[in-house]
Amino acid sequence: MTKEQKKTLKAWARAGTTPQRVALRAKICLLISEGMSHNEVAKKLKTSRPTVLLWRKRFEEKGIVKIAEDASHGPSFRRLSQKKVKKIVEDTLHKTPKDATHWSTRSMANVHGVSNATIARIWDAHGLKPHRVKRFKLSKDKRFVEKLTDVVGLYLNPPDKAMVLCVDEKSSIQALDRTQPGLPLKKGRCGTMTHDYKRNGTTCLFAALNVLEGSVIATCYPRHRHEEFLKFLRKIDRESPQELALHLILDNYGTHKHPNVKKWLSKHRRFHLHFTPTSSSWLNLVERWFAELTRKRIRRGAFKSLSDLIKVIESYIKNNNQNPKPFIWTKKVDDILEKINRCKAVMETLH
Repeated sequence: MTKEQKKTLKAWARAGTTPQRVALRAKICLLISEGMSHNEVAKKLKTSRPTVLLWRKRFEEKGIVKIAEDASHGPSFRRLSQKKVKKIVEDTLHKTPKDATHWSTRSMANVHGVSNATIARIWDAHGLKPHRVKRFKLSKDKRFVEKLTDVVGLYLNPPDKAMVLCVDEKSSIQALDRTQPGLPLKKGRCGTMTHDYKRNGTTCLFAALNVLEGSVIATCYPRHRHEEFLKFLRKIDRESPQELALHLILDNYGTHKHPNVKKWLSKHRRFHLHFTPTSSSWLNLVERWFAELTRKRIRRGAFKSLSDLIKVIESYIKNNNQNPKPFIWTKKVDDILEKINRCKAVMETLH
């Protein structure tokens, strides 16, 4: 830096009429010329290290004149030709990078010679989100419509003098203990927990969600067999009003259709089983309740023993039943079938 350049930069830094961004750039160059490191300059001027590096580089390459000009950010999205925009959209939809399964704004920007901000604006304008993916599976059950109508009918128009229960098992719930104590939540820092853990056994939770009230009949068993399912059916029988018919919504797991289970049901006529279509666990509302249990009590828990895990689950069930809140089913059969048919049409078009 020459004496004339330093004099000019000092004048810009002191003058009250100098735009703040230009004054900041002048101070950056002056402090660097005095031998301060990039980190020290950034800390002193309360800016970022990349900003310090940018304007040092601009001064070294272009001189003092370019300090007063804003750095170029690449061609504007609006100034790109429609042909260029169309090509970016087409590549996003129909191609993938060589080293990844999907595009990022930077990988696409490198291919087309524009800024990643431009790519982000183009994707936003066209509703493209290549970094996201949604999971799905269409049921191939031949009786799909029949079973769907049966289950949704129970939700929207339950029978008189009957109780509708969504029944399922959450198997292999692990009692995981962390190898070291985590740090508590505090201002400016989230709580912490170790990434590794110690397994202290598993349990299987059998649950029956009352669709009307939101209360739950549930218990934990060490295994997941038809014997345990029969025990749970007896528990439901004991804890539900004897004058009501019981309509149970279940999946197609083999335990639910075991010969011993069928024999027991033949002697208990108030039990009526309704099976969801295969690959359609979303139809069973108890899955939603399981998700709440996992999110609120299990996922971030630390359990030193299996009994600790079971106590936590039982405590959650007790609190739930003290103030139950039902999950309200709103979708009609025709709405569900319309969405599924649209999905099938798209898949057939692609393949």
